[in-house]
Amino acid sequence: MSAKLETIGVAKSYGDALALQPTDLTVQTGEFLTLLGPSGSGKTTLLQMIAGLVAPTAGRIEIDGRDVTHVEPGKRGVGMVFQSYALFPHMNVWDNVAYGLRMRRHSRDDIKRAVNDALTMVHMNDYAKRYPKELSGGQQQRIALARCFAYRPSVILLDEPLGALDKKLREHMQSEIRRLHKELGATFVYVTHDQDEALTLSDRICLMNLARVEQIGTPADLYDRPATRFAAQFIGHSNLLEGAVDQTRGSSGEAILLAAGGRVPMPQSGSTTPGLKYCLLVRPEAPRLVEPNRGFLDGTISDIVFFGSDTRVQLTMRDGTPFTVRCERSLKPRIGDTVGLVWDPLRTTLLNA
Repeated sequence: MSAKLETIGVAKSYGDALALQPTDLTVQTGEFLTLLGPSGSGKTTLLQMIAGLVAPTAGRIEIDGRDVTHVEPGKRGVGMVFQSYALFPHMNVWDNVAYGLRMRRHSRDDIKRAVNDALTMVHMNDYAKRYPKELSGGQQQRIALARCFAYRPSVILLDEPLGALDKKLREHMQSEIRRLHKELGATFVYVTHDQDEALTLSDRICLMNLARVEQIGTPADLYDRPATRFAAQFIGHSNLLEGAVDQTRGSSGEAILLAAGGRVPMPQSGSTTPGLKYCLLVRPEAPRLVEPNRGFLDGTISDIVFFGSDTRVQLTMRDGTPFTVRCERSLKPRIGDTVGLVWDPLRTTLLNA
């Protein structure tokens, strides 16, 4: 794969306030990359600089190897979809989709063909004569996508486009966006603060925090192998066990972490130093419940939450550490029971404390 988009040392500050630290990012042709992070992490600032809506303080931006740092937005070959839809209320659906093509002075025949193709792609042909006020939120978002797709930009930037939709409609639109990405073959850069959305849609995720890149990788990389404590806590539900490495080894020669009132085997990858403190990430789906004193740790069930497909059991460990276990519905734990926990150490991740 070749690089479609690159930022080289791109940074942005507003006076003394740093909105984005120098950032190097490469997006491959046809890739779906998501910029994920909490508010203030710099993800929207980075997207706006790629779009040309905000000028960087330092660094440069390249698309297809061409420096576009100071090229105006309309000449970068990118399309933008906003959370607010930004449809023209006085134009019907067909004219909204055609607007960008008219501004680029396409021929009448080209505009007609492109608009019809775009409306077909988002399944909105029957709504061509309606006005935005006559459409639901999901339908308006489809039109915003169609307007962007109509002139076939090679890079499509989406700034939290599903943030205003309810849960069911948002999940439906996620499937639609995945389908459209495959059909178009364009490069998507998508901004969201919703971790589930990022895991569902992305080829790769760029996790951002405190105006910088925290970690870049596939959804599985970030979920199974987070590089930092922030990444572990932001992606998915996390059980974090903090403690020091024991001076002695386990029965199989493995290093042991003294945490949560028990002796926890550590994964074999990486070296550890006895006496130093570490943090062990255990995802809720990794442990299983066993009899007390039969596992690595013991805890008391403090709450049971039904999630439909599974049950989340909340435990309080001997030292007060909270711990969550995802169980099958067939299990019938009871609040107040003391249980043991056991898991495959290879399904855990060791982090610096």
